[in-house]
Amino acid sequence: MRTAQEIFDHHLEVFGAGNLEAILTDYDKNSVMIYGNQSWHGLEGAREFFKMWLDNLIPLGSEFELMTQLSFEHTLYITWRAESEKYKFDFGTNTFIFENDKVRWQTVGAHVTKK
Repeated sequence: MRTAQEIFDHHLEVFGAGNLEAILTDYDKNSVMIYGNQSWHGLEGAREFFKMWLDNLIPLGSEFELMTQLSFEHTLYITWRAESEKYKFDFGTNTFIFENDKVRWQTVGAHVTKK
């Protein structure tokens, strides 16, 4: 079984490459993603959630900086900033909780402005 760090390292690599199908290998039918006032569930929810990020918010070629990263057992927390053609994320934070070699819960919070 992979560690939380190994799962996150894979996630960061494939997200940065814009590879939706590879991202989905770290999620399953029990995964929950929360951003803003919405939540997405399961693999189809993960597909919709990451299409939103990859197609619109932070598409391939955008600037992304991982600022901090902390992990403990099955939980990993990051802060980041990013800039795409359409949006500027002055500050973002994600919390990942891992279970059975998959992302079970993921939350995203960000201060974002539309350009």
